[in-house]
Formats: sequence, structure tokens, C-alpha cells
Amino acid sequence: MRPRKDHLDTLAVSLLLASCLFWGVQQVLIKATVAEVPPLWQATLRFAGATALLWAWCAARGVRLFERDGSLPAGLLAGALFAGEFACIYLGLRDTTASRLTVFLYTSPFVVALLLPRLVPSERLRPVQWVGLSVAFAAVAFAFSEGFRGETSSRQLRGDALALAAGVLWGLTTLVIRASSLSRTSAEKTLFYQVAVTAIAAPLLSLALGETWSLRYSSFAWTSLALQTVVGAFASYLAWMWLLGHYPATRMSSFTFLTPVFALVFGVALLHEPLTVQLVLALAGVAAGIVLVNRKPAAPAAAVVSPRI
Repeated sequence: MRPRKDHLDTLAVSLLLASCLFWGVQQVLIKATVAEVPPLWQATLRFAGATALLWAWCAARGVRLFERDGSLPAGLLAGALFAGEFACIYLGLRDTTASRLTVFLYTSPFVVALLLPRLVPSERLRPVQWVGLSVAFAAVAFAFSEGFRGETSSRQLRGDALALAAGVLWGLTTLVIRASSLSRTSAEKTLFYQVAVTAIAAPLLSLALGETWSLRYSSFAWTSLALQTVVGAFASYLAWMWLLGHYPATRMSSFTFLTPVFALVFGVALLHEPLTVQLVLALAGVAAGIVLVNRKPAAPAAAVVSPRI
């Protein structure tokens, strides 16, 4: 079994960067599709597909999903929190912009940083790491500050509140995974709890809200759903679950501050939005925050003594 590490190595950084890169465009995909596909029906199609893909993956690799290992209570709790998070995301994107939603969603690392050390002392952040988290969050808020100007409608406030709730639920999901029996469960099974519970809960919520179900959508909508399912809900989340089991959650969470910055970059590249000074400063601030959060403590005196021969 791969030993747990106390810092992010090249493999972890590469997987995090790839995941954050996709997550940076994911909210744009959902927002662009929600006008055609109702939000919770969109989530239903996505997570039903992800559940099927993950089941096939586990069958091919011999990963046991239904053996009794004591993880069921924690798994169902993580699944319920995950389902709540994505219900808030999809519903929130009806009422607020993708950029505003992303700002509030990425308050998740603060939930992890504030609560996880109380459950797992080894995850406690040092003062310099708190500074790094603060710098990264301030940089992200600064990058999106233009979105907070002007009058705010009640609908916008509702979307923002749902986005903030999604961020809290994401942080709580991370806490449950890291501080329960799920930390000793395979990444595939941990993710299966989440996507399967969401695949069950989303259609029930969709029916309760009176959404219209259909499968007659444009090629863009189906392409968006395919990307959300295969890359987002399957590949990138499986990578994230695996990383949570092998690397410090607090340092990983700080890395996700790159996602909203990537979202701005995609806006510039794909939507021809202006490359502003705010974006450049935000990129610099997030980079500085990540360096501070991942900075190793100085070696104790005993560690620098010459080794035995």
C-alpha cells in the first residue's frame, strides 16, 4: 500500500493541476447547459452515467464495492453531503453567474482548514500556511471583484447563498472522508458512495421541483453532459478521492484556489474576455498562497545530525 505523505509531490501536483484545469471550465459548461437541460435533471444524467462508468471500472479492476468493511454509515453521509453540494451548484447556476458561484464555492478550503485539525491533529496548519490560505483567497476574491459591483437582485442573492452552501457541504464532505473509516477505503468505493447517492437523490429532487424530463437535446448539450460525466464526475473525482487518501487534505484544498483563476483564463481564451490587471495579480497571489501553504517546516536539530554509517 502506498504510504501517506506529508507534502505534495510531482504526481500529486500534476493530478491536481489537471483536475483544477477541468473544474475551471466545468461551471461554464453547467451554466451554458442549464438553459436547455433543467438543473437537477442535468445532474441526474451526469451522476447516473458516472455511477455506471465507475461500476464498470471497479468490475474490470476487481475492486469490491459491496463487501462489509464498516464504511457504510460514513459513506452514506459523504454521499448525502455530496448530493447536497451538487444540488446547490446546479440550482445556484440558474440564479447567479458561474464566476460568482465559483467564488463562494471555493470557501470550501476554509471549512477544511478550520475543522479538520480538530479531528486529525497531523493536519494542523502553521501560521505561515494560514497566511498562504488568506493570500490565495484574497487573490481569488480580487479577481472576481468586478462581479460584485452594482445592485444585487433577490434572485442573485439566492444563487449566491446556494453557492456558499455548496462550498460548506464540499468542505464537510472532505472532513467526513478524511476523518472516518473512508480514509481507509479505496478511492473507487469512496467515490461510488458519492455518485451513487447523488444519482438516487437528484431525480427525486428534480421530480419534487417539477422539472421536465427529456432526452431530446442539442449536440452541444450532450457534449457538455459527456464531459461533465466522463472527465468531471468520473476521472477527476476519482483522482481527487485517491489523492485525499495519500496526501494532506489541507494542502490539497488550498490548491483548488487555482480553479476559479482557470475559469477566468478560459473566459479570456474562449469568450474573448479582456485580460485585466486583476487577473494577472490574482494568478500571482494564488501562486504565492500555494507556495506558502505547501512550505515544509524547518528540520529539527536532531534531523541534521550526521547519519550512522
